[in-house]
Amino acid sequence: MAQDKMKLGFIGTGNMAGAIMGGIIGNKIFAPSEIIGADVSPASRQSVKEAHGIQVTADNREAASRSEVLVLSVKPQYYADTIKEIRACVSGEQLVITIAPGKTLAWLEEQFGREVKIVRTMPNTPALVGEGMTAACVNQYVTEEEKEYALRILSSFGKVEVVPEHLIDAVVAVSGSAPAYVFMLIEAMADAAVAEGMPRQQAYRFAAQAVYGSAKMVLETGKHPGELKDMVCSPAGTTIEAVRVLENKGLRSAVIEAMKACAEVSRNL
Repeated sequence: MAQDKMKLGFIGTGNMAGAIMGGIIGNKIFAPSEIIGADVSPASRQSVKEAHGIQVTADNREAASRSEVLVLSVKPQYYADTIKEIRACVSGEQLVITIAPGKTLAWLEEQFGREVKIVRTMPNTPALVGEGMTAACVNQYVTEEEKEYALRILSSFGKVEVVPEHLIDAVVAVSGSAPAYVFMLIEAMADAAVAEGMPRQQAYRFAAQAVYGSAKMVLETGKHPGELKDMVCSPAGTTIEAVRVLENKGLRSAVIEAMKACAEVSRNL
């Protein structure tokens, strides 16, 4: 007997896949019974099954053949082998969503060797808490209706914007990898607060909330970040002195150089 078709399939069930599943199920885009996840790791399969109640399998080809929309959520270095394994199971009617930096639409089409509807995306880990930021671009075989359908899925775990493909490496630097920079900033701020006598866990809360609130001000006020910074800097005050030291230590330059290095690695994956 033929197995039922699923609305959504995942090949790879790691942290990012789990975050996406959580958003999709939590926002009732699809029910757990409509999702299947494939992974070579028994522990990873069991983890997502327990967390989200989806169907799981060890067979990538089963997930590919049973899914209307297929998400390739394996690491970039495994994409070629994974596509080689499943390409005969993917139909021209399916949507394939990828989340690998460096793997262009042209490269992906070449791996499949025929016309396949591909949505290339770059999400980030705040998807875990419903605050992800995802960039998306599509190939020529994806219709406008299918693109909107994919964007609806991607918006279930945060914000999504369509970008031209040549900007994807910039997205990796400014969004995909950026949570790591922000976590380092929060950790450094908390360390300084601890040095001033604040308990560690309280320091993390103060630092994290300051970052969260500041980001929200940028998004909700529409003001330039420089203008918001100036609003905090009173003449001869504490904040402008801290800003002076950050400028002296090269904060802006360090961030820019880090992001340029990140984008360059993304281009060459």
